[in-house]
Amino acid sequence: MQKHVVIIYQKNREETAVKLQSILTKYGCLIKTRLGIHDGVVNACTPTGLIILETVGEIKEIKNMVSEIEQIKDTDVKLIELNLD
Repeated sequence: MQKHVVIIYQKNREETAVKLQSILTKYGCLIKTRLGIHDGVVNACTPTGLIILETVGEIKEIKNMVSEIEQIKDTDVKLIELNLD
């Protein structure tokens, strides 16, 4: 059995969030679990952010999503394939 996890690092959330959210919405049916992390406090959010996605569905579509995310400036993305046999 394989699991696919996508890790996204945003270097500048204020400039990349809208475009990234648009892509994640487009591929929303592939996302089983989404976890967003950033060092924020009440009056001072950091400009960086980390998003971890547990995905489901066809690997081709997951790779299409990753390819679109790769086009966003100041954003790094990695697809991790886990073999759980």
